[in-house]
Amino acid sequence: MSTSEPFTLDRSFVSKYADKPPPFGFNGLGEIVYRRTYSRLDPITNAREKWHQTVTRVVTGTFRRQQEHILQQRLAWDAEQAQQKAQAMYKKIFSMKFLPPGRGLWAMGSPLTEERRLFAALNNCAFVSTSDMWDPNGRPSDPFTFLMDAAMLGVGVGFDTKGAESARRLGRQVIASSDSDQEKKKQKSVYCIPDTREGWVHSVRLLIDSYLDPGAHGKQYQFDYSLLRPLGSPIRGFGGIASGPEPLCQLHEDIRRILGQQANQYLSVTSIVDLMNLIGKCVVSGNVRRTAEIAFGEATSSEYLDLKNYKVNPHRAQYGWTSNNSVFAKLGMDYSDTCRRILDNGEPGLQWMQNARKFGRMDEETNGDMRVAGANPCGEQSLESYEVCCLVETFPDNHRDLAEYLDTLECALLYAKTVTLLPTHWPRTNQVMMRNRRIGTSVSGVAQFITHRGIGELAHWLDTAYRRVREIDQTLSEQFCVPRSVKLTSVKPSGTVSLLAGATPGMHYPESRFCIRRVRIGHTSEMLPALRNAGYHTEPDLVDPTSVVVEIPIDHGEGIRPLSEISMWEQLSLAALLQKYWSDNQVSCTVTFDPEKEGPQLSRALDYFQYKLKSISFLPRIEYGAFKQMPYEAIDEEKYLEMISSIEKEHQLHLVHGDSKKEPEAERFCTSDHCIF
Repeated sequence: MSTSEPFTLDRSFVSKYADKPPPFGFNGLGEIVYRRTYSRLDPITNAREKWHQTVTRVVTGTFRRQQEHILQQRLAWDAEQAQQKAQAMYKKIFSMKFLPPGRGLWAMGSPLTEERRLFAALNNCAFVSTSDMWDPNGRPSDPFTFLMDAAMLGVGVGFDTKGAESARRLGRQVIASSDSDQEKKKQKSVYCIPDTREGWVHSVRLLIDSYLDPGAHGKQYQFDYSLLRPLGSPIRGFGGIASGPEPLCQLHEDIRRILGQQANQYLSVTSIVDLMNLIGKCVVSGNVRRTAEIAFGEATSSEYLDLKNYKVNPHRAQYGWTSNNSVFAKLGMDYSDTCRRILDNGEPGLQWMQNARKFGRMDEETNGDMRVAGANPCGEQSLESYEVCCLVETFPDNHRDLAEYLDTLECALLYAKTVTLLPTHWPRTNQVMMRNRRIGTSVSGVAQFITHRGIGELAHWLDTAYRRVREIDQTLSEQFCVPRSVKLTSVKPSGTVSLLAGATPGMHYPESRFCIRRVRIGHTSEMLPALRNAGYHTEPDLVDPTSVVVEIPIDHGEGIRPLSEISMWEQLSLAALLQKYWSDNQVSCTVTFDPEKEGPQLSRALDYFQYKLKSISFLPRIEYGAFKQMPYEAIDEEKYLEMISSIEKEHQLHLVHGDSKKEPEAERFCTSDHCIF
């Protein structure tokens, strides 16, 4: 292959995997989730990808992006060496020793990146601060439109409420309501919204700035929605069904209401969070089933802490769910009031910025990340404002020994480092990303590893592996002629990716060894007849009438302890161990606790662990049956064997391999792992 010819995996190599069964986990659950969520429609055959084709697309896209970077920098491209490394990466992904993030499985090597070059969609998460929203070199709408644009590309976003404080400091008030006589005299402009992601975002920018930006105060905006595709139209490229203009119309009305009520006042903490949450609600309504947001506020602000107290703010119950809410905790603070609120509904979470800035792995003081300002929605990455990050997931328990795991890490880091070479369409983000090259190499299946090999072996593996990760990063940085990554490792909570590999998510223990896992699938999906014929129980989704809930019995493995046996203190100790031996970013940990027995101990626990963690969140344990169709339901072995006996294995094995000649419109939805428009 010449240096100018686009990289392609050797066909004879790929053909060896065409009929090889993928090692999907959990009795077909991994296969079902893959087909529903990550298998793209082949534009040539109009059939869904098989696993070996998805891996081919992802690996090919990864190495083409490396090749492009190297040739643009006029460096040496070794095609033979690239082929060897690509085949090594292929083997690791196919066998699920490591997996790219869901965004990578969906987008890498697709028209989204190959043609549209929307590389931002390959990143898991981002953070934006409102502290500089009043900067004269920008616009007040910048943090809000960044969040909206990122969310529409499937990127989870964290934000803070510091813009309220800076508004008071700078004397920046919201302009008079449009109902006043003065406003009625203003020039009215009509913006005809293009039927694009950019068009939706720009309309929100115009409207917010008309209230907050002195340079835009001469205009009132009205919107023409006639170009937006109607409800039910297919969304090509990303997949899914259009929601019509209604969610955007509603968002515009909400912005006018919120900022109109703030006329001649300083922008409030509540207004900032309301705007961000309502943008998230619009994105969800606009065909993304989930959106990921986290808000950060001051632990001393009763206004902020009451945002999820729906007795105080009943109107927020309609959209407050779109973000997790955390506080910027101070080392040595009094945690009693925070813990009283946690006992009520599990929030707020806590983020210790002093630790995030000062330490890599805990006990390794570096002071090398002093500009981080917040974190991503799941709390595994501390980030600067406008920074994005790519995560990659490894499964230590899927390896024979430590040597094999160290070998896997070379491929995992190569994928994640490649994503840092790809510029986004946000200049401020590129400025941070190209300096930091931050990535998050995560571990999942921690509970299974401890069950099989012990916690002492876990600490040994992770400590050794971390040192190897630093060596690999130095080699890759020299190869690509870019800075070394400011941080490299994390523990993410995982979502559906770990299900593919049959791994428990992140550091968390399962509800029980035997569980029912419920998965939502579009009601017109071609998978449903096969699943029903195979004996899987299905029922209508009580929340979404366009979906069906499928129940899959799963076995997390012999000897694994259920979450009910893992105390709050043990969960906190495991998070601290991972923060010490592995994660130089953060550890995503939601501690499940008994409100009656362990609730009174929360404050003491935080007193101890504030010096060992960078972030933490809590969730009061609830009784089974409190909510219908919960994702997990603990069952006993007898129930598990009964369910398994009714499932015909041969039907499971053809879920992915059976080609579909028809695009299942209602199934091709986007999750927070995916994108819209």
